[in-house]
Amino acid sequence: MEYKELIESGKTALGIELGSTRIKGVLIDYDGNVIATGFYDWENSLVDGIWTYSIEQIDAGIRGCYTSLRKTEEEKYGVTPKTYGAMGISAMMHGYMAVDKDGRQIAPFQTWRNTNTQQAADELTELFNYNIPLRWSVAHLYQRILDGEEHVKNLDYVSTLSGYIHRKLTGERVLGIGDAVGMFPIDSEKLDYNEEFVQKFDKLIEKYHFSWKLRDVFPKVLVAGQDAGHLTPEGAAYLDESGNLQPGVPLCPPEGDAGTGMVATNSVAPRTGNVSAGTSTFAMVVLEKQLSSLHREIDMVTTPTGFPCAMSHANNGTSDLNAWVSIFSEFCDLMGIKADTGELFSKLYTNSLKGDPDCGGLLPYGYYSGENVTMINEGRLVFLRTANSKFTLANFMRANLYTSLAAVKLGMDILMKDEGVKIEKLYGHGGLFKTKGVAQRYLSASVGVPVTVMDTANEGGAWGIALLAAFLADGKGSKLEDYLNERIFSRMSGTTIAATQEEIDGYEVFAERYKKGLDVERAAIKAMDWD
Repeated sequence: MEYKELIESGKTALGIELGSTRIKGVLIDYDGNVIATGFYDWENSLVDGIWTYSIEQIDAGIRGCYTSLRKTEEEKYGVTPKTYGAMGISAMMHGYMAVDKDGRQIAPFQTWRNTNTQQAADELTELFNYNIPLRWSVAHLYQRILDGEEHVKNLDYVSTLSGYIHRKLTGERVLGIGDAVGMFPIDSEKLDYNEEFVQKFDKLIEKYHFSWKLRDVFPKVLVAGQDAGHLTPEGAAYLDESGNLQPGVPLCPPEGDAGTGMVATNSVAPRTGNVSAGTSTFAMVVLEKQLSSLHREIDMVTTPTGFPCAMSHANNGTSDLNAWVSIFSEFCDLMGIKADTGELFSKLYTNSLKGDPDCGGLLPYGYYSGENVTMINEGRLVFLRTANSKFTLANFMRANLYTSLAAVKLGMDILMKDEGVKIEKLYGHGGLFKTKGVAQRYLSASVGVPVTVMDTANEGGAWGIALLAAFLADGKGSKLEDYLNERIFSRMSGTTIAATQEEIDGYEVFAERYKKGLDVERAAIKAMDWD
C-alpha cells in the first residue's frame, strides 16, 4: 500500500522517544520502513543540585514532537493521522518520577544523570549482594527515605519517564522489562522483579511505617509483545493538540533507551551487543549466563524480552565534544565563514583520523556530571597535556572522540577480559556515528572487535520503540529476535569496520593514561568550587 493509504487505514506503528537533548517521533510501516519523523529539542537543567526536566517541559515536549510528526505527515502525504496500528513510548532509563494518588508530581523529576544516591546504592548493594547503580529508581527512592523527605509518605506511584508518559496516555501502571530493570533487579526466569529482593526491601523500610510496599508503588512488569493498554480519550487529547487523534490505539510496553537501542541494532540475542553514543554512552551485551561475581561498574539489565544483559553505562558522552565543535563554529563566524553545523562535525571528525593512535599525549575528561564507571560522583571538565604532547587539531578531536568512549571501554574490559564474555556482533548507533567510519573505527579500537553501523543507525531508539509497536501489531506468534531477523533486518544493509592492531594498541595507551589521570579529575573537583 502507498504510505498515504497506510496512514489513512492506520496500518502503521508510531514510536516516540524522549532523549536527553531531543524528543523524536518515528512513524513506520510493519516492515520497519520510515514514513515520517518529528522532533522537539530540549535540555535538562541543574536546579538545586538536581538534573531535571520540569513537568511543563515534559508536557510541551511530547506534544511538540507529536505536532511536528503530524505536520510532516500532512505536508508529505496530504493526510492527517487519526489512528495507528500500535504506538510506543520510550525514554531515558532510570531516575525517579514520583506522583500521589491524584497523579500529581510530588517531588522533582531526577534523571539518570543524578549521582546523589551513594548511601542508598551502597546499602542496597550490600543488602542484596547485587549491584544497585546510583541511577536506579530504587536507589533514588531509598535515598529519599534516608533523607527524610516529606513526600515519600504520600507516594502512590514511582516510575521512570517512559512509564509516567505511558500512564498519561493509557491510565495503565506498567513498564517494559528493559526499563523496569532500571528501577529494580529483575528475575529473568520469572520476568518480574526479584521477589527475594522485594521482600528484603519491604523489610528494610518497615520501621518507617509507610502505608505502601514496593510492589504497591512500582509499575507492573511486561515484556515485548504484550498488550500494555489502549490510548484513552484523555491520552489522545494530551498527545495531539489538534484533536484529530482518536482513542483506542493499542500501546506496547513502554521501554527505556537501552532496550530500544538493542532493538534498533538487532542486538537482542546472546553474544550480540550494541553501543549507544550520545549525551550518555552505554554498551549492552546480551549474556549466555550470569556474571561470576559482582562488579559495581556493571549494571545487570535485560533485553525487552527478559534475556540477561550486562551494561557498561557512562553518564558523560558527547556533551563536551559538542561544546568544542560549538567553539569552532564561533570561530568560523568570527572569520566571516559560513559553516554548516553538520559539515563542521563531519570535517572535524574526519580530520581526526590523521591524528596519532594514542592521540599524541592529549587527555580530556568531559565530566559534566559524576561518572559511575570510575566511581566519581561529581564532574569537572578538564583537558590535560604535557609540554611534549603533540597538540594538533587532529589529535585534539581524536582525543575528545576517544574520551567519549573511554568510561564505557573500562566497563567492557571487565566483561571481556575479566569475565570472558564473548561478543560475535557489536553494533554502534546514535549521533556519534553519523560521520561514517570515524567513531565506529575508534569504538572498534577500544574493544578490539569489529563494529557494524546499520544504515538505519541515525533513527536510533525512536525507531526501536516503533519496531516494538509494530511487533505488537503484527508480530503475533513470533519471538522478537526472529521477527527482527526475518521481517526487519534481512533487507537492511550496514557497514562493518575492524580497527588495525596499531589503532587497538594506541587506544590501550590512551586508556592507561585515562585511568592514571583520574586523580587529576578528583583534584579538580576539590579545587574547582566556584560554581
